[in-house]
Amino acid sequence: MPSPKPYNRRVLLQAGASAFCGIGLPELAKASTGKPKSVILVNQTGAPSHIDTLDPKPDAPVEIRGSFGVVKTRVPGILFGEHLPLLAARADRLAVVRSFAHKDNNHTAATHHLITGAIQPGVRFDKPLSRDDWPCYGAGASYFGLGLQGVPAAVTLPTFLGEGPLVWPGQHAGFLGPRHDPWQISSDPNAAGFKVDNLKLPEGITVDTLAGRLELLREVDASQRILERLPESGRLDEQQRRAAGVLASGGVARAFEIDREPERMRDAYGRHMFGQSLLLARRLVQSGVRVVQANMGRVQNWDSHSNNFNRLSRDLLPPLDKAVSALLDDLSSTGLINDVLVVVMGEFGRTPKIDSSNSGRDHWAACFSGLFFGGGVQGGRVIGRSDKVGAYPATSPFSLDDLGATVYTTLGIEHESEMRDRQNRPAQLNRGKPMSALLGA
Repeated sequence: MPSPKPYNRRVLLQAGASAFCGIGLPELAKASTGKPKSVILVNQTGAPSHIDTLDPKPDAPVEIRGSFGVVKTRVPGILFGEHLPLLAARADRLAVVRSFAHKDNNHTAATHHLITGAIQPGVRFDKPLSRDDWPCYGAGASYFGLGLQGVPAAVTLPTFLGEGPLVWPGQHAGFLGPRHDPWQISSDPNAAGFKVDNLKLPEGITVDTLAGRLELLREVDASQRILERLPESGRLDEQQRRAAGVLASGGVARAFEIDREPERMRDAYGRHMFGQSLLLARRLVQSGVRVVQANMGRVQNWDSHSNNFNRLSRDLLPPLDKAVSALLDDLSSTGLINDVLVVVMGEFGRTPKIDSSNSGRDHWAACFSGLFFGGGVQGGRVIGRSDKVGAYPATSPFSLDDLGATVYTTLGIEHESEMRDRQNRPAQLNRGKPMSALLGA
């Protein structure tokens, strides 16, 4: 096989500037005014039981309440499931919403709804990832001009959700096109020698040279079509273009060097994938990334159709409790707490009644919970409530569209803004309503 032709440096550098610095003025103009914030979405992939975590029912029959006890929180009258003691001790600094609801018990469609704030177009059972999808939050942030000067708008880590040929929808920019896809990191930050493979320059280009050339091109609104000048065998893929810009910016590249963190800080988050992923998420938003989606496990990690109580108590809740609590403390101590909204939830809840044959809970989208802190959230509150068995909201429900409106408002983007797809067709970004109750309004 002949060796690939060398990259034309001028074309490469123009492409890098376009990808990271050449955001068009019409897109920038769509972002709303006011001080924007960042968002970390802690995605409990596969969906946890709300009754065994944030909305316990200690007075319900045993076939509903299950085998877990409860723990008193720092806020009188608010109880959590017994395996969230660290979060319970910090309840005065977080808020819980107990009245989320939607109508789709399918993992793929519900996940799309969770991470995009919109119902999957053409939804059907296990409809896979496609360019017909609605854009995820990070893609929306990119489209509206929030990824500037070598800092990607969004990063997803540490797993890409897929099972064989079925890849979960909503994980990229959908109909906005690959230019706005989040940067996907698919390696465990807790692994020895963790590194981001795409974070390297093409052969023959140094960081100093790239940084200097990109600076010269900073004001150039270069078209992505510049890349078409490259011969097919020499084209850079999207990840390489982003890596070039990140390397030149320096700060985000260093954010991935998680081993620079003090040992005590790494220990505080927990030496496991959950903990180190959230520590990396903090490093990324600190470096200027606007949306980080941190998947807590692979595909259906929290999907507890059987052995629900052992899996939660042994494998899932202790590391989550430790990691999320450390993130809350860390954001508070570094002064980032008001500038970063953290959302912790899955795509739906679990059935109130336990399957006695296998100690499991099945899918239940009719009522579930989410945990929030930072970004102006007023702590020490429970918003909404479920009925006495956790089956349905007993107050006006919140939708995942409302979650999306809240995320975009936090990012400083008008949630009803108009987008244009690759064929220049209009679409409204989000159709929910911001959850003003989270901010004490």
